[in-house]
Amino acid sequence: MRDFLKGKNIGPMLLALSAGGAVYNAALSSQDTREKKASTKQEAEVATLKTEEGTASSTEARDTATAAGTGAVVVETAADVPHLEDKSTLYENDAEDSVMTMYLTVRRGNKTDNTDHSWSSINSYSVYDYEAMGVDRYQVEGLLQVGDESGPVAGELGFGETAPNATVQIRGQSSSKNVQKNYKIRLKDEHGSWRGQQTIALNKHVSDGLRYRNKMAFDLLKEIPQLMSLRTQFVHLYVKDQTDDPSNESFQDYGLYTQVEQLNKTALRAHGLDRYGQLYKVNEFEFYRDEDFIRLETDPDFDQKAFEHLLEIKGDHDHSKLIRMLEEINDYSVKPDQLISDWLDEENIAYWMAFQILMGNSDTQNRNFYLYSPKNVDRFYILPWDFDGMLFFDEYELKGSSQNDSWERGISNYWGNMLFRRCLQSAHFRSVLDEAIEDLRAHVLTKEHMTALAERYAAVVKNAVYQQPDILNASLTEAQYDTLTENLYRNVEEAYQSYHVSLEKPMPFYIGVPEPDGQGKLRIVWDPSYDFREGTLVYHASIARNSDSSEVVASYEGAWPEWTCDSLPAGQYFLKVSVRDEAGNTQDAFDYYATRKGKVYGTKCFYVNADGTISEDVVGERNLG
Repeated sequence: MRDFLKGKNIGPMLLALSAGGAVYNAALSSQDTREKKASTKQEAEVATLKTEEGTASSTEARDTATAAGTGAVVVETAADVPHLEDKSTLYENDAEDSVMTMYLTVRRGNKTDNTDHSWSSINSYSVYDYEAMGVDRYQVEGLLQVGDESGPVAGELGFGETAPNATVQIRGQSSSKNVQKNYKIRLKDEHGSWRGQQTIALNKHVSDGLRYRNKMAFDLLKEIPQLMSLRTQFVHLYVKDQTDDPSNESFQDYGLYTQVEQLNKTALRAHGLDRYGQLYKVNEFEFYRDEDFIRLETDPDFDQKAFEHLLEIKGDHDHSKLIRMLEEINDYSVKPDQLISDWLDEENIAYWMAFQILMGNSDTQNRNFYLYSPKNVDRFYILPWDFDGMLFFDEYELKGSSQNDSWERGISNYWGNMLFRRCLQSAHFRSVLDEAIEDLRAHVLTKEHMTALAERYAAVVKNAVYQQPDILNASLTEAQYDTLTENLYRNVEEAYQSYHVSLEKPMPFYIGVPEPDGQGKLRIVWDPSYDFREGTLVYHASIARNSDSSEVVASYEGAWPEWTCDSLPAGQYFLKVSVRDEAGNTQDAFDYYATRKGKVYGTKCFYVNADGTISEDVVGERNLG
């Protein structure tokens, strides 16, 4: 069935599925969990999730929790699920609005290590250029030193050193096309670390007009016991380029960056998790079985590049546990509540989704998060990653951009992902999600707290944004910057309202490519929508000459997700499909047409060729910001 609509079709029989089944009761209430976290300091003793030396079985972990008898967050019965919990002591000395100064001297290295390149070439190519050239990302040798605005400081990394202690390359995907690059600085083995980290990621966040959204997210996550955060730091970077002129002794001001802790084995150990476990960075994955790509590494057809196009391997290389979970996710004979009980921590996934929804961080349907599982525990947890697109409703409106709208708001944003879809089909999970939404809104994402944080960040960041070199890429005026900062919380309330609206709507679906039927007709099909109330749904479809649905040449309204119309003359066309329930709530199809102003939702562009064949306009990854 997956071939029908590029892997997106789930078949009409899914309309008959309901959540049903045994009710999953492992999650603690949100407030109880918050109180339990505050009442114990023995997290490291209670479960598999909190050991650096390896992991015990889940049964052993639960027995440990029972024996401890200290009110730890791990529920003390064999039937329940060990919850993921961060190590809060990592953040005790954080000053969220502080700025660290770093000095980076870059030099040419050698061809064997791929470091014999100029600094200008490092900053000239995007990851897409490297893919087109078929080469690894260029690197240079670097000497990283930490200090203050007067220079490197004694006792800090790199002080007094003259030889390179690191390698440097660009990082990021679509952001690598920006003039101001993001950098990955990897300290060499046996050359020290900075705050226990050997990989230092510096992000410019050019697409974020405020330049502090990502840091704000991770600072807020520190206050949510159900989720893991990462350490962050504002960094003022100076670079001395000696790749073309070894005698150059001048540092150039590169402006303000945000450093975010890299999620790898070192980070897992630092946060008290199992560094020997499975860790995958979700790059472009919707949790279908994908048996042609997701294979064991002992399989003779295993292709790591194809595997990592979907899931980047950051931990253990045994994928058998992942495959077993994917098989159950895609087995509709397993009811959603049983799937959750077998493989997930309902509390973890509910709070992760609630946070993303309230932050309006829509680019998390199939990427921008990690999947983690302790080595000897058959359970997966979601770890957050990348928030520079959150709280953007006002900024998109200000720029006249149509994004983060339609199905990208609320629960419908996650319906295209099989893992999240199966969870959302559980009425119990939806109730846990609703509790998480209300808990975060009442205790963490409050107007007073978020406004105070935004003002603290802006007091530091704005000064850097509106001077050289960052002012050249500032997308907002200073007045607009102030207005967005002052009203930032309004985005949370808008997201909250959109969430409740999304609960009432049918779910989005994918449109197939129109096909000539060989008899002078054009056959058009789409996936059936899903209605939690199981009511009658009516589809409206139209084919127009223009992307704004003007100059309609054919239209359809009916209950069946299929339509046949007369063949069309050669040219470009726009097929728009929406669905309406009995209460009049409407939903767009997942498909969209990308323009310079953003997205035209629910619309598929196609071309009728001179010979009558059909060509689809395929939307690739575009920087629409």
